[in-house]
Amino acid sequence: MALRLRHLVVIATLMAAAVTVTAAPAGAQQLVDAGKENGGGATAFVFFALLVGLMFATLFSMDRIRRRREEAREREDQR
Repeated sequence: MALRLRHLVVIATLMAAAVTVTAAPAGAQQLVDAGKENGGGATAFVFFALLVGLMFATLFSMDRIRRRREEAREREDQR
């Protein structure tokens, strides 16, 4: 039980650190200028497309993990 508690504390600490590190750039007023000067609009579009692709990949992998777990549970229940 103590080992699980230690793991939870480590995970919570790492999550807090990750949130702090990723939230730090949000203090900037504009990370990418989407104006028409110097190709800013194209850069903003590329970042948006990357974000959408990353989100899709994350959701796809989470769904795949869920399906594998369900299949494993069904196999255990059949035994």
